[in-house]
Amino acid sequence: MKIDGMGTDRASCLLAPNPTPMTLDGTNTWILREPGAERSVVVDPGPDHEEHLNRVASTAGQVALVLLTHGHPDHAEGARRFAELAGSVPVRALDPVHRLGEEGLAEGDVVELDGLEVRVMETPGHTPDSLSFWLPADEAVLTGDTVLGRGTTIVQRLGDYLTSLDRLRAMAEGTRVILPGHGYKLDDPVGALDFYIDHRRERLQQVEDALAAGDRTAREVVERVYADVDRALWPVAEASVRAQLDYLAERGVS
Repeated sequence: MKIDGMGTDRASCLLAPNPTPMTLDGTNTWILREPGAERSVVVDPGPDHEEHLNRVASTAGQVALVLLTHGHPDHAEGARRFAELAGSVPVRALDPVHRLGEEGLAEGDVVELDGLEVRVMETPGHTPDSLSFWLPADEAVLTGDTVLGRGTTIVQRLGDYLTSLDRLRAMAEGTRVILPGHGYKLDDPVGALDFYIDHRRERLQQVEDALAAGDRTAREVVERVYADVDRALWPVAEASVRAQLDYLAERGVS
């Protein structure tokens, strides 16, 4: 399957040239446009990579605004430059730091443009400012880094993240496709969300078992639980383990 150009009737992906172990094949920039309409919405312009931003601008045509799923640089760093290229368009985000213009984004907001409808959902956990965007006409949801096209994501606040996964799972049976911030689109939303939820439960149990075995620091837990994972990814794993340790401590497990 090809990532660049994948999508739905109203969403098309342009893959940024920033592949790393963390960004997988690169960041997925999404162009949203109602069929037959001239104006578009761009979601996550990506890194500050001039060639990519110019490609997005030329492909998107007349851009009305930019939306950000969250503020990580691989999604948002190029937003200001892209806004200039698109004709000084607004950039809307949950976190005011990443906005251009007065309008932000929050739970329940509906973005409408030439018949296109985008509903905003707050799905924190990966970051506090993480959003997902629901396209009802396509029965598609853009998840940013909350759900990836392959593998699993890093979590800052596990309690929030589990709530977000449960929320996405509750709507999954009415969802035709997940359009992630990295990796391939997911044509089995129910299966994808079940995998994510089961994975988090399994990892949490492994962390609990590590604590019971005497491990105390995130590093000690990583060395036990992630022993079969490439050591280059251990610093990332430590961040997720710290989130799990915080979650367990809040519930009296230590």
